[in-house]
Amino acid sequence: MSIYILYYGDYLETVLVSSKFQVVIPKVIRNSMKIKPGEKLVMYEKDGYIHMVRIEKISKFKGKFKKLTTKGLRDEEERF
Repeated sequence: MSIYILYYGDYLETVLVSSKFQVVIPKVIRNSMKIKPGEKLVMYEKDGYIHMVRIEKISKFKGKFKKLTTKGLRDEEERF
């Protein structure tokens, strides 16, 4: 039997799933990502892996996409 671990980040930690299906985010990862109690995260499964992503406030992105344009994404003739 072989065990393969895919390692993508700076920290690799093992967690235990409780009888209530709860997991604790390891302290080193909480500190690194500055995760605070009560903060919301999105959890999803993709290709057999569980991902957790921080939900950011939309105001954080204000001004980040000033040069973004939709020109050329859609044929102008498609419009009604």
